[in-house]
Amino acid sequence: MSAASRAPMRSNRAHRRVVLTTAGAAVAALLMSACSSGGTSGGGGDTNFVMGKDGISTAKKGERAEAPDLSGKTVDGSTADVASFKGKIVVLNVWGSWCAPCRAEAPNLEKVNKDLKAKGVQFVGINTRDTSVQNARSFEKDEGITFPSLYDPTGKLMLRFKKGTLNPQAVPSTLILDREGKIAARSLAALSEEKLRKMIAPVLAEK
Repeated sequence: MSAASRAPMRSNRAHRRVVLTTAGAAVAALLMSACSSGGTSGGGGDTNFVMGKDGISTAKKGERAEAPDLSGKTVDGSTADVASFKGKIVVLNVWGSWCAPCRAEAPNLEKVNKDLKAKGVQFVGINTRDTSVQNARSFEKDEGITFPSLYDPTGKLMLRFKKGTLNPQAVPSTLILDREGKIAARSLAALSEEKLRKMIAPVLAEK
């Protein structure tokens, strides 16, 4: 093969490397824009929910999916089962100690938790992708979190949500479960105290 014919081949290979490198950087930037894009099984298929302008997705009563089995060991070493809280409104928050938006929203979660506990609202966390439970415990201590969090370092609990449901697809994510244990609302971003209260209020008002 002549030197002249080899030159275009080298040029094409170099071009492909540039394209692949650029694509890789774009994917990394996308993943960094939130703490995580989730790694869940959901998101596709038929859906019965509507996303509002505020980014909160809601499902009407009677059209809500059942939450999957969410049970196991907690960050503090005890156990918890979300199904045991049926009859209450459950605020389910997915977080990680490595996630800056999670740290930013933590005080809002704890404040609303304390305010609404007496009204039958139960907060439960799912700590994910923390390879050391000590990091998760330090986070809870630093932020003054008093509600339980399931320890889910590999994200297996998140994978239990069915496609087409209001499933957690990012970290942080917050879901509101109604009194029957069905998913009524979802946010895929860190929440202000005001937005969190807005998510909970309609479900709390249901009879």
